[in-house]
Amino acid sequence: MTYLRWNDERLSMAKNRHHDGAGPSQRQLRVGELIRRTLSSVLARGDVHDPELNAMSITVGEVRTSPDLKIATVYVMPLGGAGRAEAIDALKRNRGELRRAVMREMTLKYAPDLRFVIDETFDRMDDTRRLFSDERVRRDVELSRDDEDDREDGENGT
Repeated sequence: MTYLRWNDERLSMAKNRHHDGAGPSQRQLRVGELIRRTLSSVLARGDVHDPELNAMSITVGEVRTSPDLKIATVYVMPLGGAGRAEAIDALKRNRGELRRAVMREMTLKYAPDLRFVIDETFDRMDDTRRLFSDERVRRDVELSRDDEDDREDGENGT
């Protein structure tokens, strides 16, 4: 790390005091959401010159950008979850046209490289619902709630 000497104190250069690196910055989140909205509207309107892609209904669930905003990972899911591989192939084939559409809508220094992956969030939500509907899990959740209620009653002196 480079340091400046000033009045015998060491000050670090270019330290971002507003972001600690634990997650995406506000700028990454904002740009990701703008890219998501742009891609969603382009795909919904059928602005791409690929009849196969225009015939698909694709949900853009999330876009995560790299810290330098040069790479955008786009999480997509075809309607109903069927034809995942075909949807990814069609999106990859039309990556350049989609990238240009994003740049027309946004004012970034660089057009982000779009990388398309299947959004597994929906599958995880289904698995979680199935897990919580299991009788053993519901029984354990109810037992833990009863234990918490008993502890709260003991603390309140009732």
